[in-house]
Amino acid sequence: MSFCCFFVFFLSFLPLSTPLTSSPYLSPTILPRNYHKMIKNFKIYIYPPPETLSFDSKVESLFHSSLIHSNFITQNPEEAHLFFIPFAFRSDLSTRSIVRVVGDYRTEFIYWNRTLGADHFFLSCYGVGHGSDRNVVELKKNSVQISCFPTTPRLFIPHKDVSLPPLANFHTPAHAPGTKSSSHLGYVRYNWVKESSLVEQLLVDPEILVDPEPSNQLTYEKRLAESKFCLFEYGPEILAIGEAMSFGCVPVVITNRPIQDMPLMDLLRWQHIAVFVGTSGGAKEIKRVLGRVVVEGYEDMRESAAVASKHFVWNETPQPYDAFHMVMYQLWLRRHTIRYAEREWA
Repeated sequence: MSFCCFFVFFLSFLPLSTPLTSSPYLSPTILPRNYHKMIKNFKIYIYPPPETLSFDSKVESLFHSSLIHSNFITQNPEEAHLFFIPFAFRSDLSTRSIVRVVGDYRTEFIYWNRTLGADHFFLSCYGVGHGSDRNVVELKKNSVQISCFPTTPRLFIPHKDVSLPPLANFHTPAHAPGTKSSSHLGYVRYNWVKESSLVEQLLVDPEILVDPEPSNQLTYEKRLAESKFCLFEYGPEILAIGEAMSFGCVPVVITNRPIQDMPLMDLLRWQHIAVFVGTSGGAKEIKRVLGRVVVEGYEDMRESAAVASKHFVWNETPQPYDAFHMVMYQLWLRRHTIRYAEREWA
């Protein structure tokens, strides 16, 4: 497919009424060109697996399955841009196991020592901790770690590592462009906010709809579609962020610290997609911030979120610009590595 066709296909993701200034993308004109190059040229070499793989999460398994059946795989390691370590770095994995796996690959192949592992990547839902052994140090500091979102604190290196878009419970069509008719300013599902005092404040606010108990699927989707904002406390509760965006419900991420592991950080301008607010001011401060957003540019933010939600969809058979391909795009951006001279560990 020609670049022109790819660019037209990419533009089909954007509502026609959305001006370029409200695009959810960091580089809206560069993305389709780079994506086309990635699809055409990107090559991954997979080492022989040392054991049968069993990952911690379904999204890891889906990424792995999509990768091994993709056209990115090469049998010739000399033409590979990156090398994949096919090992299940589970949460209960011992440091000794990591040392053994990396040690075997560096002994049996020449590729690890060329970059000290900087052109390698691996899957670890909870992250790999620090260690003193040479193999663990190089893996942690140099190799790209693909983690589940939200990532484990202190086990994620923002400039290097990648977080997987969360796996939605269902596929939803992105909300159509145009003005949204909303019955509620904000919506909170039963487990999205757990800080007790904040929950109590939100429960008594007539503009915030709080579902204290699990609701059925149809009711849940209706809540998303009828609400301007969906409130999430940063943590495991934020896994539904892609679903909210798809229904035109702008995510509000409640956190008291900077977040550096949002999915697709190399692709999306999250400040144009979601609202980030702390807990110190309680529900009153959250509402003040949301009120300002409604006045200053809510519709642009909602449409940007709906467009971006298409990159959160995981397919059993990957489709263009879906979650799998956007993770691969982030790996493509990391393919340039420093070629260290082979040397002994000092």
